[in-house]
Amino acid sequence: MHSPSSILKKYWSFENFRPNQEEIIKSVLDGKDTLALLPTGGGKSICFQVPALCSDGICIVVSPLIALMQDQVENLNARGIKAIAITSVMSKKEVDVAFDNCVYGDLKFLYLSPERLQTEMARIRISKMNVNLFAIDEAHCISQWGYDFRPPYLQVAALREIHPHIPVLALTATATLRVVDDIQEKLLFKKKNVFRSSFARTNLAYTIRKTENKIDPVVKLSSTPEGSGIVYVRSRRRTREISDFLKRKGIASSFYHAGLPAAERITTQKEWLSGKSKVIVATNAFGMGIDKANVRFVAHLDLPDSPEAYFQEAGRAGRDGKLSYAALFWQEKDIEELERNHKLSFPSLTEIRRAYQSIANFFQVAIGSGNALTLVFDQQKICESYKLDPAVFFHCIKFLEREGYIAVNDAVYTPARLKFLANNDQLYNFQVQNPAFDKFIKTILRSYGGLFDEYVRIREKDIARKTSLGDEEVKQKLFYLDKLDLLHYIPQNDKPMLTFIQPRADAKKLFISPENLSERKKIAEERLRAMIRLVSDERNCRQKLLLRYFGEENSSDCGICDVCRKKSSSGKKAGRNDLAKIIVELLSQNPKNIRELPAALPSCTEEDISFVVRQLLDSGKIKFNTKRHLVVS
Repeated sequence: MHSPSSILKKYWSFENFRPNQEEIIKSVLDGKDTLALLPTGGGKSICFQVPALCSDGICIVVSPLIALMQDQVENLNARGIKAIAITSVMSKKEVDVAFDNCVYGDLKFLYLSPERLQTEMARIRISKMNVNLFAIDEAHCISQWGYDFRPPYLQVAALREIHPHIPVLALTATATLRVVDDIQEKLLFKKKNVFRSSFARTNLAYTIRKTENKIDPVVKLSSTPEGSGIVYVRSRRRTREISDFLKRKGIASSFYHAGLPAAERITTQKEWLSGKSKVIVATNAFGMGIDKANVRFVAHLDLPDSPEAYFQEAGRAGRDGKLSYAALFWQEKDIEELERNHKLSFPSLTEIRRAYQSIANFFQVAIGSGNALTLVFDQQKICESYKLDPAVFFHCIKFLEREGYIAVNDAVYTPARLKFLANNDQLYNFQVQNPAFDKFIKTILRSYGGLFDEYVRIREKDIARKTSLGDEEVKQKLFYLDKLDLLHYIPQNDKPMLTFIQPRADAKKLFISPENLSERKKIAEERLRAMIRLVSDERNCRQKLLLRYFGEENSSDCGICDVCRKKSSSGKKAGRNDLAKIIVELLSQNPKNIRELPAALPSCTEEDISFVVRQLLDSGKIKFNTKRHLVVS
């Protein structure tokens, strides 16, 4: 077995672990169930990737977001570590091959969504794997008290039945004390075992300001020469408007939201990551999985729904340890809008049932069918077809997801994939009998390796260029070969996907527990009130309030938030007034050279002494005599 430090150096080129990482890794390697509470940017992935690489076998990682899974898989593969993600955008055949590779191949990491764990195929295949660790990312999603509760996460505990002796590592950056206990209970921890890093960020200056003008402060923040920034807003339309405004002010800016075409989102993200774009204006669809070190500020122009959401988004600033700013600008009407959104987010049971029926009708899914069926999901078309209010429909979808009826993924770009189903002899016979396809097939085989073993990413444009065909001609030929079962072709996709987690139910009998509904409404109300208290409180340190919300009761004032800076300024002013009296009293007793004052006032800084002396000279209360000594006027 390799040591954790040697693995860290080999694959990440780091000499040392961050605080708590080494202890968490040791706990996992000792076979203990472990909950790691690390702040955003605290290096959570290292905590399961390193111990998994120290041991034989495969690590199964449960993660809620396709984009996050894809990003981590790409990062691992780039380091020479074999990893794969099985997501809802993959075909049944593709999933089958991927699971086989995990059972019989040498993959080290398998990323799955919690919804996937509900399938019989997943459980059977996982039972055949040599698993060394279960890593549960965003573990707060398993708790009904968590701010992003997802019922499919409750299926994670079933992994313990399949491999009862394999340790579980749960990771989160946002958990209250109540959620911490609930995570361990839901994941059937053999013994409570929590590693908690303080959520305090000593380099992050929180600023919360009530103002009628939200844009000018953002322009000022964006005008700093170093680093980059993120501006969060609720509305997709406003992302473009504010980005355009910043551009007119000479600031390189771009905008991002889930409704943009995948290619545009990818380009926008790359330009911002590379520094070509200084500021990105985005909805909360942006940021998860993004690890950019020199983000100097994160600004919110609308109130987040909860302290958890705010803490996570603000925490994307200053990951390089340098002073950075989390700025939130609000108006009284923002609180009204937050309360209105809260009411909208709890639709009636009638509205939820109607939304579910509309989805089933749109896709023509009969009662009792559709289990694990994945389809391209166009919310706008469904709303237009059945005259549904888009805002109400959006929240109905959230409830249907939470109750485990469906799962919806935001638009994520997935490239075209290809795998040959026919063997070499069958393919050769086809080429002989169909010479028109001979060059086409040979070009594909020469361009891509491993096509008979696994699904391989392809680019239709490259094939078109090499075969002197048009893009559409290439696709038609691939579809034709797919129809003949010679290969399996999956076109690229950049649209949201909806999956029926269980067979389609009768909408009239759709069950959503009134008690659960009431409890969730109460929890959401508590979060909303906590968010309002955070922005309204102008007397207590911002970071201290946030840390108290997460259960850190004994934290000190941060010293750099807007409240602490104000206190410091007031204290300095009062201190300098007292110092002025002391200097006048001192000089009335005995004239002094200006260079003698610091020695006579050892508890004062030279900066304060110089400042007060200038003020006293300007006001005429003291003066220089002929010997250039300071005396009282």
